[in-house]
Amino acid sequence: MTTRSTELLRVAHTRPGVTRADAARLLGVGTGAATEIVTRLAQQSLLAEAPAAPSGNRGRPTTMLVPHPAGPLVLAVAITHERWRIDVVELGGKTLASAAGPHAGAAWVTVAAAVTAAVASFRHTYGGRLRAMGVSVPGTVSPRLRLTASGLAWDEVDLTTLWPGPVLAAGNDATLAATAESHRGAAVGATVALHLRIEGGLGGAVVDHGHALLGARGAGGEFGHMPFGDPSIACPCGAAGCWGTAVDGTALARLLGRPAPPDPVSYARRVIAAPDPASRAAVRTVAAALGRGMAGLVNGFDADLVTLGGVGVDLLAAAPLEIDAAYRAGLMQVHRAAPPPVVPAALGDDGPIAGAAEEAWSRLLPELA
Repeated sequence: MTTRSTELLRVAHTRPGVTRADAARLLGVGTGAATEIVTRLAQQSLLAEAPAAPSGNRGRPTTMLVPHPAGPLVLAVAITHERWRIDVVELGGKTLASAAGPHAGAAWVTVAAAVTAAVASFRHTYGGRLRAMGVSVPGTVSPRLRLTASGLAWDEVDLTTLWPGPVLAAGNDATLAATAESHRGAAVGATVALHLRIEGGLGGAVVDHGHALLGARGAGGEFGHMPFGDPSIACPCGAAGCWGTAVDGTALARLLGRPAPPDPVSYARRVIAAPDPASRAAVRTVAAALGRGMAGLVNGFDADLVTLGGVGVDLLAAAPLEIDAAYRAGLMQVHRAAPPPVVPAALGDDGPIAGAAEEAWSRLLPELA
């Protein structure tokens, strides 16, 4: 495929419903050249056209670019601490079908069996239209696509077994959510966006001018393992005093004198919603720990926006004053006059799976012929 053809597909993907005329302007080509490219892509069952909404201007009506009804699709997989979900996603980001189920911290072989069974079902339905897969997971992913999730005792599991096709992308859930927020969510337009996601622990990413900082081994953004927590608390990662142990469901349980919950996300949300004084006090303590850590990361990365995902959204809604007070108290003087805003992730719990879909499409578009 020519570079212009790939770029036109990318424009159609990132700007759903873009008109052919606007796409031509974005590519810097004439209308004749754009028509030729669109015609070629339609013949390859990659793109189609539909009537655009009336503009009110004189002249020939233009058309908008839409996914071809027989065009390629990707699978987006999100595996969390408690559930798995798979979406079938077309060009432009629309979800055509989904499947999901709980796993409650089961062994990896059990989770993988459920996911691969769902993948097989979708392959039966959509056949060769499924061209790539993106996978979001709650841990670090090596360049060889091996997952380590210490909180779930998943060590060096092989993610390539989930997808038989040649185009497979995988990444940490918080990192993928961060990139999705920067491309389609609350962080669009931010120069340096800090995203933090609380599930069973805390993860995150820094997105600099639209690009996530992944680190030398793909483990960048493991902010939950920075020593912002109680040094007497051991973390499953092997370190002590990890920040994640001070802000997630296990932290709330510990503050309430209860054992670590098997469902840290659901448990955290139950406690945050509880009206009793003990639960409210625990939530305030965790919220303050979240605010202090955010300040440290803003000081270090000079972010101009902070987005919160996962349980972080619930904490921000339940204890905004505690988060804000701790956050502002920890900021350097240079940031205090105009602290970077702290906002909930626009994509909510869909952030990781949206990021997985984006990563799959990013890998697939240059491969289409």
